[in-house]
Parts: sequence; C-alpha cells; structure tokens
Amino acid sequence: MNKHPQPSPPLASKAASENDAESAPLQTAGNAGALAVFDPASTRAAITARFRKEDGAVQQRAMIVEVLGKALEKGRAALAESLSEAPVVSRPITRGYAALHDGIVDTVYWAATTLFHPNSVHTQGERLAVLAVGGYGRFEMAPHSDIDLLFLTPHKITPWVESIVETMLYVLWDLKLKVGQASRTLRDCIRLAREDFTIRTSMVEQRVICGDSALAQELKEKLWSELFKNTAPEFIEAKLNERAQRHRKQGGQRYVVEPNVKEGKGGLRDLQSLFWIAKYMHGVNDAKELVALGMFSEDEFETFVTAEDFLWAVRCHLHLIADRAVDQLSFDMQVAVAERMGYADGKGRRAVEHFMQDYFLQATRVGELTRIFLTGLEETHVKSEPVLQRFFKRQPKVRAPFAILQNRITVQSEDAFLDDKLNILRLFEEALRTGSLIHPDAMRIVSANLHLIDDDMRERKEAVRIFHDLLLKHGNPERSLRRMNELGVLAAFLPEFEPIVAMMQFNMYHHYT
Repeated sequence: MNKHPQPSPPLASKAASENDAESAPLQTAGNAGALAVFDPASTRAAITARFRKEDGAVQQRAMIVEVLGKALEKGRAALAESLSEAPVVSRPITRGYAALHDGIVDTVYWAATTLFHPNSVHTQGERLAVLAVGGYGRFEMAPHSDIDLLFLTPHKITPWVESIVETMLYVLWDLKLKVGQASRTLRDCIRLAREDFTIRTSMVEQRVICGDSALAQELKEKLWSELFKNTAPEFIEAKLNERAQRHRKQGGQRYVVEPNVKEGKGGLRDLQSLFWIAKYMHGVNDAKELVALGMFSEDEFETFVTAEDFLWAVRCHLHLIADRAVDQLSFDMQVAVAERMGYADGKGRRAVEHFMQDYFLQATRVGELTRIFLTGLEETHVKSEPVLQRFFKRQPKVRAPFAILQNRITVQSEDAFLDDKLNILRLFEEALRTGSLIHPDAMRIVSANLHLIDDDMRERKEAVRIFHDLLLKHGNPERSLRRMNELGVLAAFLPEFEPIVAMMQFNMYHHYT
C-alpha cells in the first residue's frame, strides 16, 4: 500500500535483545519477544528453603507472598526501565508483563499442588488446568491490566481442586493483583460461551499457563468443533454491534480531544476486534496470518503492527504515570505521555500537539484497516451486506473506468485506471455523484499511487475543475473530502493542507481537533 508516512519514533529504539536478561523467562505459549523478567528456578528454590521453617499455613503463605512480591516488584521495575529507555517499543513490554504474571501464576500453582496440597494419586476428576483468557490469553498486558484466569476441570470440581483454587487465589489477592477468575468444567465452558458473547470472546483467546495441558487442548478442540465452527456469522455481527455501541459511548468521533486509547474509535479494542474475528473464523494465532488469508496486504499488515505498537506504548505509559489502570488520554496525561515518549516542542507547536497528531494519524489508520477487513468479510459472504443495500439492489450506473462491486464503487482495471492520473480525483467525484461508497480495493490502489499526484497534475485545469465540482456541484462534499483526507489524497493535492492533517490545538476550547 505504501501510502501514508507513519509517525517517526521520537527517540531511538532499542531492540528487546539489547536489554540485559538475568534469567530465562517462563516458557509459555506466545512469549517470543518478551523480556526476561522472572526466574522460576531461583524463586522456587527460595520458597522451598523457607517453607518448612515457617510455623503454620498462614505464615507459609505470607512467606510465599513476600518472595513473590519481591520478584514481582523487580520484574515490574525492569519492564518500566526498559520502556523508559525505548519509549516507543511496546511489544516486548506487553509480552514481558504477560510473561512476568505467567511466572507468578505458575509458581503459585506449583506451591499449591506440591507444598500445600500434595496429591500423589490424581483421579480422572482431579485434573486441573489453569488458563489465561482475554487479553492476558493473547499474551499482551499493560502494567496494570487484570489477570483473567480460568480454572478448568473435566467434570464436577472436587474438594482437592477447590483447595488448589482457593489457595492460589488467596496468594494472588495477597499480592494485590487484580484477578478475574472462573472455575468451570468443559461442559460449563461450552454452554456459557454459547449463551454469552463476552465469555465466548474470552474463550477465543484462551491459553494454558500450567496444569493439565491435555485438558486445555481438549477444551480448545471442543470449542472449535461444537461452537466456533458453525457460528462465525453471529459472532461477527455481535462484535460489530458491540463495536458500534462502544464508539457511541466514547462520543462517536475519532478526533475527540481526550480519547480513550483502549475503547475509543480507532483504539486498541478496534484492532483486537479484527483479530478476534479472524481467529474465530480461521484459528489464526498471529495477525500476520491475515496476509496469507488475503484479508490484508503486506503493507496493511505493517500498518496494523505500527498502529498496535504505538497505541500499546501510549497505554503502558498511561498506566505507569497514574500507577493504576487508566486508558483515557486526558489533557494532563497527554502532556506527561508526550514527555515520556520523547516528543519535543518545535515548528511553533508544543510537544503534546506533535504527539496527539501522531495519535490521531494512527487512529485514522486503524479505521482504514477496519473498513478493508470488514469489506473482505462481505466479499466472502461471512458478514451480511448492510440492510438497506440488501433491499435496494439496483446498482447505480458509473462511467468507465469505474465499476460497482458489493454496492461500492471500484475500478474495472487497475492499469486502465492508472493510465490517467486524474482518475484518482474522478473516483471521488463519481462516488459523490452516484451516492456510492468507495470499495477498499479502489482505496488500496489510490493509496499505493499517491506519487502520481504531482505538480503537473495539480496545475491541470481539468484537475482543478474536478476538485471544484467536488466542492460545489454534488451537494454536501463532506463525505468525499473526509475520505480524500484519510487516504492522503487531500494532502497530496493541496500540499499546504498536509501539515494540519490530524492536528490538534492543546486547549480546552475545542471539542474536536
């Protein structure tokens, strides 16, 4: 696609491999790229050496909390320091927090099953798997994200399993961790996931941390064969409805002056929703697999990664500044995050204004990716077309080299379209004239060929006429101008406009940028 210039990191980045690692991280699924911040062997040795010396279960548990608390504090400090040294490199940080908590949970499970409640002979009903679900299951965590756990058993929960779960939760709570937890059987998981889309979404990203891995695999296979396999359309519709409601709650605009980096329009939740849908449909474990599936091009995947890394960095800085879970970029937080991420005053604008312009550029990219992805679903007949389009099937007549596909305007032939660079402007005029939306395939072609909009094109009388007609001839031009802006056409055709794309003024008199 090679379209928009991505915001440049304000500070030089350091690769995760440059960070000194004191020990290997817990080897859990998906921890590639995570910083090494927890040493399970030395932690267990320290607990074992002191366990028998303590007098009673209460003192033993307090000792374990003390040892793990120090390990947790040390790991958090290492991750915070790494982020301060490379403030825009978020991927090893978010995975590092997940790996750190994996180490804590795994050690607590080990202590519960070998020190507090040893059981040398397990019955079939006493199998137990501890799984991470939700964002934690995706192996991504901000500094103060919740730890969402599923304690999975094959059948009815036995007294031994109940003792293990109770001991684990007491230790985790004593560590002041925010734990979301559920104890369920295999049948419970399928039944509840079928009834509740929130539970179903958390099940999409389940990942075993410790315990009976075969039992966790059995859940994964049952979810796919008994639930996911035949219910993709209803899951997609539910996620899209949830997304629309979330956007309305956050103001319905991408450019609000105090955006929510997680829940807002163009935020992390929108990217996660795309991945949830892809994983539900195809079982993908990495967003890069969307390229092979034809959902994204290579360039679009790079855009996905850039936006995700930037937004996660912002969220991590927010949590560290507030020392709690905060996702709203309030005015005071904007200044603090801009400073931590290395932005500086320049070109007559404050550092915070440069930072927020980059933020809104990334939010715009997320919106564009969402359009491309959802139209791809329509093309494969997984997601139904909009209701009005199903009722009114008569397609508008368009001029060559354009065509109508899925009730959207696109190009008949890429070569024919690019033979005349004025067709880039004509695409928007034709869309406005016919009242049609622009197909993402056409958007991709335009975005990949912005270099055609040069001085020669800008000076042509025909180009000026088309642009004037866009403004004056076809009614309200707002839709075409907004799309031209998001695709980079407006900034390319009017170079003076480029510096103000996604610009914000840092004051309390503007509701939107």
